[in-house]
Amino acid sequence: MPRTTVVAIGGNAILRDGQRGTNEEQLANLRTACESIARMIRSGINIVLTHGNGPQVGNILVQNDAAKKETPALPLDVCGAQSQGSLGYLIQQTLRTVLASKGVKREVVSVITQMVVAEDDPAFQKPTKPVGPWYTETESRQLAEEKGWKMRRAKDSGEKPYRRVVPSPVPHEIVERETIRRLVKSGVVVIAAGGGGIPVIRKENALIGVEAVIDKDLASAVLARDIGADVLVILTDVKKVAINFRKQEQRLLDRMTVSEARKHLDAGQFPAGSMGPKVEAGVLFLSSRKERVLDDFILAGAKGKGGPQRKVVIASLEEAEEALAGRSGTTIFPD
Repeated sequence: MPRTTVVAIGGNAILRDGQRGTNEEQLANLRTACESIARMIRSGINIVLTHGNGPQVGNILVQNDAAKKETPALPLDVCGAQSQGSLGYLIQQTLRTVLASKGVKREVVSVITQMVVAEDDPAFQKPTKPVGPWYTETESRQLAEEKGWKMRRAKDSGEKPYRRVVPSPVPHEIVERETIRRLVKSGVVVIAAGGGGIPVIRKENALIGVEAVIDKDLASAVLARDIGADVLVILTDVKKVAINFRKQEQRLLDRMTVSEARKHLDAGQFPAGSMGPKVEAGVLFLSSRKERVLDDFILAGAKGKGGPQRKVVIASLEEAEEALAGRSGTTIFPD
């Protein structure tokens, strides 16, 4: 059977800095990304593709705010589902076109994906992720009183310095994992867990959406674990992972073990806002025992799945194929 690889593409593959986010801009960016993905598929790999959605959800929230007098605003989980649908459509359409141009006959499908989080996750008491439009101090107070939103003031942000902040809970499991696994087994290229998945909590026999944001790299690791993938590839805007980043003693890493990755994480080498979640995702996917890097419940789920063939690759989008073959990027191996 072909190896199953989860490929996580960053938001820069869909919307780049300085762009407005028009449909034409996103399609052009996706064409470049899908060329690289298509070459991997043509080599015989079973691909499950994940993607970011931050700018797109932000735009939906701005649209909600602008039209609030005309139509009811939708909650954040529904906005996340909207972005999964629209981006999934753009990706699967573009990828099908690119595959056909290369003579590759593969079905491509998007799965609206829910991610279970714990109702008692501490993140719900300390929301940190800014979302949506900016507000004045008066607007901020009104929204906090009327909707119970948590608002945070940013420095040097002009007349509207306030934004809403929401929790970022730890992802536990993919609700649709069995469906995704069956699709992959049948040779379908699957797009799933867009933007980290739609956060939901379990209430007896029901799933209830919550207003939160899940880290997309950690979600990709949970997806890879839940469907039994062999490889997790995290594509970003740098060629390799570095320690002592942007310092005189900076060193690019070709490879590291899970233990080495933990050591660098503990030393603060990988900041939370950039490389940290990517390396944590690698540790999550490859760990075979409980550690404090992430929630014990999640890491316990990875137990027994470690092995010499499993690996995590962090690399640039342009060098995805070379990185998967070990000629570029940074590869993390089990101990």
